[in-house]
Formats: sequence, C-alpha cells, structure tokens
Amino acid sequence: MSTAIVWFRRDLRLADHAALHRACADSSRVVPLYIHAPQEEGDWQPGAASRWWLHHSLTALDNDLRSRQSALHIRKGDSLQLLLDVIAQTGADTVYWHRLYDPAAVARDARIKSALREKGIAVHSFGGALWQEPTQLLTQEGQPYRVFTPYWRKLRTLVEPSEPLPAPSVVPTAPLPGALSVDDLELLPRVAWDQGLHEAWQPGEQGAFAALELFADDALGGYATGRDLPARHGTSRLSPHLHFGEITPHQVHYDLMQRLRRRDTKRRPDIEPFLRELGWREFAHYLLYHFPRTPTENFNPRFSGFVWTEAGENTLQRWQQGRTGIPLVDAGMRELWHTGWMHNRVRMVVASFLTKNLRLHWLHGARWFWDTLVDADLANNTLGWQWVAGCGADAAPYFRVFNPVTQAQKFDAKGEYLRRWLPELANASDALLHEPWKDPQLLKRSGYPSSMIDLGESRQAALAAYQASRG
Repeated sequence: MSTAIVWFRRDLRLADHAALHRACADSSRVVPLYIHAPQEEGDWQPGAASRWWLHHSLTALDNDLRSRQSALHIRKGDSLQLLLDVIAQTGADTVYWHRLYDPAAVARDARIKSALREKGIAVHSFGGALWQEPTQLLTQEGQPYRVFTPYWRKLRTLVEPSEPLPAPSVVPTAPLPGALSVDDLELLPRVAWDQGLHEAWQPGEQGAFAALELFADDALGGYATGRDLPARHGTSRLSPHLHFGEITPHQVHYDLMQRLRRRDTKRRPDIEPFLRELGWREFAHYLLYHFPRTPTENFNPRFSGFVWTEAGENTLQRWQQGRTGIPLVDAGMRELWHTGWMHNRVRMVVASFLTKNLRLHWLHGARWFWDTLVDADLANNTLGWQWVAGCGADAAPYFRVFNPVTQAQKFDAKGEYLRRWLPELANASDALLHEPWKDPQLLKRSGYPSSMIDLGESRQAALAAYQASRG
C-alpha cells in the first residue's frame, strides 16, 4: 500500500490542486501535511495580518479535508526534519508540493528536494500559483523581461482558459499521531484588534469563490473605471485569496470566461483590463524570482545615491496611524489598519506621500504594509513600493508625485470614502473635506490634525533631491 505526503504551503485549497490530484491518483493513502516554519522565510516572516488570515485559512482547509474523510496534519519546526519524521511514521515514499518563488523558499525547497531524493524518496513539485513558470518566459536574447508591456504581450498569448482540476471527493488518508491543532500555532493576536478583519473577510476556499462571484456579478462590468474609485466595490478583492492559494489565476480566468459565455453578447463586459491586473501580479513574481535581492535593494541601481531623509519616530508614526492631516492618505491608512486591506489607487497615493513628500525610504512603507496587509505578498509588495518610489522595474518616474488632494477630488469627488474613514470630517463641506487645513476652526472643532507638511513645498524638495542624486 503506497503512501504519499502532500506538503501544503501557500496552496490552501482542494480544487485545481495538481499536487493533491496527482497524489490521490498515484497512491493508496495520502497525508495532507502543513509545516509551520516562519523562521525559514528569512527576513520576511509573515506579519500580524497574514498570521490572522493563515489561522482561518488553515481551519477552513482542515474542515474541507474532514468532509472528505481526511484531516490536515500540522507540525511546527524544521521542514526537512519534520518531513523525514512523517515519512518514518507513515512509510511514505513520495512527497508532492507546489512551487514557491520567494528567494528563501526557492533555496529551502531545493535543499529539501535534494536531501529527500538522496534518501530514496521521490519528490514531485508543480506550478499552480501562476499562469506561467518564471523560467519559461524570456526575451529573444534569453534574458528576463524588465518591462511589463512586452512581458504581458508575450504572456497573454500563452494564457488560455481550460477547465481546472476538480477537488477530490475523498482523500484516503493515513493515520498520523501527534498532530498539532491550528490553535497550537498561536497565529491570532493576543490583544484583540481583528474585529474589522472578521467583518471584511472570509478566508478559505469557499470565501475565495464567494469573492469571485460577487466581483463577477457586481463589479466586473465596470471594472475599467470602477477599479479607481475607492468608495465603491469596484475591484475583485481576491488578492489575499490568491496569495494563500485558496484560488488560482487559472480558476479565476476559467470561471469568468464561463460566466461571460452565458451572458448576452451585448451585456458581455471586457475582462481584459482585469486580466492585465492579474498579469501585473504575475510580473511581480517573475521579477522576484529573477531578481531575488529586490525586496531590500533598488531594482534600478541609479537610485543607490539618492539621499532619503531620516525617519523620525513621530513622522513615521503619524503616517502609519493615519494622522498626517492629508485626508486621502489618512483615510487609506485607517482603512488598512481596520480591514487589513487598502484600495490600490489609495495605496499608490500613500506610498507616494511617504517616499516623495516625506522622502522616507520605501522600505519603511514596505515593512508596514507587510505587517498590516492580509494580502501581504513579497513579490507584489516589492514591485508596488519600488514602482511608486521610482526605483523599480518599469517604474513610475520619481518626478511623478501623486497629489493626494487632486487624486481625492478626481476619484472620490463626493467624499464618500473620506467620510467613511475620517468620521471627524463627516460634516465638512466637499471643498474643505479635501483640504481641511484651509479652515483652522474646522480642525479645532473636529480634532482632525493639521497637515504635517506642505504638499507643494515637499514636492519641490523631492524633485530637487532627485536632481541632486543624478549628479
């Protein structure tokens, strides 16, 4: 009787799971295994919001497995040693997993694969988190792409919807004593601050498909313009589900195409703008794989001489806590703290404010997002922050400074988003809502802080620093 281990990592689902599908087909018994080893993720161990999501996603996966006469076996410690322990306990002769692309995970997995094969254990790894493996898409010169548009143009020719693998109806499991519970991992905060996360999210595979269905029914038709409006449900909100592998881009693409085929041709929305956004996610992982130092180093070496300002504790805290006195920045940071998420348009604005108006190093922002986002993803986080800061691949030029006032006036003209997250300004007029510092009495009555910086002067100072860095 053959036994296989399926090592779950950031693929916390049962459908479209090539490793699980193959294990169930080739083996008599399957051991679904999750090993909690944050120390193996180097300098980017999961932040508080990610740990919250992981707790609930693991719980959902365990429940789904139990409904299929199985269970998720949980261990904590060194991955290689624990895999060897489970192999010894169960007699497993094969290990299956899905590939990861973070630098620390790539190195760890290569070491584990080699060590297991030396002991006669078969190892099979699969893609699944991406449409295309990063190694399979290169320029005509055999080099990695550095610019998104030609990358996406090539990738788009390879992306075709096909029916995903079904979830197994039964997972014939092998007994494994000594498993931990999800609670034993102590992922949840000791001091409760997560009520807003509970209100905003449903982690797990079922939650992923519920989010996809809501997006397809409500926002997909107006996505091209609605995605820029932070007050409305205009984006998919699938990013945390994709990060934890509760759903795959392949599933998303196939599901949307199936829904579109059932619609009248006159009411069929163009999904290309959304697929392009999934392409940016793909590009982020592609860059991280080929340029593994970018989580801490500028992609563009010309920025190595740029002089950032020192991060005063009060300055950074005011940005983190949404007390800068700039309404759109503060609304975004408060949304982030309460829900573990921030609208993408607002992410660009708060990042521009930090790296240009305050001229603080983008790593300060990347680290804060890493701890507070439920969709914290090393690839996306790195690409996003370096893109806004101007030092990344195919980045917005540094001299493009997002003006929080004009951005709010354009994309939140009625102030619905601002009033939701800045209740002290809820009764302000539309004009003052966007620029409350123009009325000192409003600030005094409301308790909203005065602006910590002059937007115009700080923009000019940033441009001068950029010019100086260019020699």
